[in-house]
Amino acid sequence: MNNFHTPVLLKEIIENLRVEKGKKYIDATVGGGGHTFEILRLGGEVLGIDVDKEAIEYTSGRWRIESRKRKIEERNLTLVRGNFREIDKIAQEKGFEKVNGIIFDLGVSSHQIGSAERGFSFQKEGPLDMRMDQDLAVRASDLVKILTKGELYELFTKFGEESRAGELSRRIVSARRVKPIETTRDLVGIVGYNFAAKIFQALRIAVNDELDSLREALPKSLTVVEKGGHILVISFHSLEDRIVKRTFLEFEKSGKGSVITKKPIVPNPEELVKNRRARSAKLRVFETRRGFD
Repeated sequence: MNNFHTPVLLKEIIENLRVEKGKKYIDATVGGGGHTFEILRLGGEVLGIDVDKEAIEYTSGRWRIESRKRKIEERNLTLVRGNFREIDKIAQEKGFEKVNGIIFDLGVSSHQIGSAERGFSFQKEGPLDMRMDQDLAVRASDLVKILTKGELYELFTKFGEESRAGELSRRIVSARRVKPIETTRDLVGIVGYNFAAKIFQALRIAVNDELDSLREALPKSLTVVEKGGHILVISFHSLEDRIVKRTFLEFEKSGKGSVITKKPIVPNPEELVKNRRARSAKLRVFETRRGFD
């Protein structure tokens, strides 16, 4: 069991990635290393990328132990702290210019959700932070402090798909005149527990520029994947899934390859029993055309 994060759709990822011994792969969201370690176990070499320094530190320490235990070369894993929106640049710098497959697991890790001080969970008391990259200047608390009512409405509508965005924005603007909104509990107390999930999602997406990062990363991935290689993306909400679906269809239409998953792959009942957080996961797979340059 990975205490940092339980990998979602692990079996399905490995089946669709078609890992070959000695071939190179990129885990663009390495997290606790769940997907990565399985690729390494099967003989692949992995470039693991993550913006979260705690993820890189955890996976690095765990791999030192696991590599010895499994008698695998420690050098088969290269870890880089960075944003996958620069996947082409990072890959070139680390000698992974051409790889057999790339994984994107877009979910918030169990560690991030479970760490109250990171501010991702509306169920835990902590600072209203939500930065995946701890070096980012803007926190969620800054957004609820400086955005106008109209800007908050737009954010909650666009990134949270919240039908009561207007009312919730008014509540926030009214409340912050009385007292700064600095903690997760402060915000939940204002918007209400029933609306917190979508509001927290919207703020997190904005703080980390998640959707633009994804839009930039997918086309760049095409330049890194070998002919006949695969790009796999696990999304956790409709905004992400829409981007992945449309982008893969555009790739296919322009002759760059084929969408393998006409419908997304979802967790089976057995996995959902073991990992409730997997319930909204959707996996889409794209295969590059063997003659595509």
